[in-house]
Amino acid sequence: MRIFRIAAIAAMSLLLSACGYNTIQVQDEQVKSAWSEVVNQYQRRADLIPNLVNTVKGFAAQEQAVLIGVTEARAKATQIKVDANDPASLQQFQAAQGEVSSALSRLMVVVERYPELKSDQNFRDLQAQLEGTENRIAVARNRYIQAVQEFNVTVRRFPTNLTAMVFGYKVKPNFTVENEAAIAKPPTVDFAAPAPGAAPVTN
Repeated sequence: MRIFRIAAIAAMSLLLSACGYNTIQVQDEQVKSAWSEVVNQYQRRADLIPNLVNTVKGFAAQEQAVLIGVTEARAKATQIKVDANDPASLQQFQAAQGEVSSALSRLMVVVERYPELKSDQNFRDLQAQLEGTENRIAVARNRYIQAVQEFNVTVRRFPTNLTAMVFGYKVKPNFTVENEAAIAKPPTVDFAAPAPGAAPVTN
């Protein structure tokens, strides 16, 4: 009887492996891990913003509209409770993070008008951290996109689609962008201190 049970368990394990069950489990965990990294990197960026805004405010307090725009975009993005398995929720999260990116881009344009700010060491350190975080966001997003694509192919391909149907696994929503190449490339701004005697930028 014991031998029969062992044989039955072995047969069941072989069957689950052959039908793609184990593959689905592995890929599902990879998607979860990749999503956690995406969230972590966006949170890292959000944590940098208050110090960045305060530093800019010290040199350009008159740029209230831009500073408020960055602060409000950050607040909106951090308040969203995202469910990566819900297409509408993921789209809302993506839109909010896009607003943060746009607000930061406008802030960086303003910075160009203040050579003293660009040469401030605290600001330069924050800028370096922000640039590094933008790179990490791009990498994390691309890994998540790839993980979801691999999972979706598995749950749609025969015969693993039958296994997915039995166990309730469905295609996952993914990031959607109008220009994937553009979103994958983090913004770059030259914050090098102006050369001695150089005229300040007034654009």
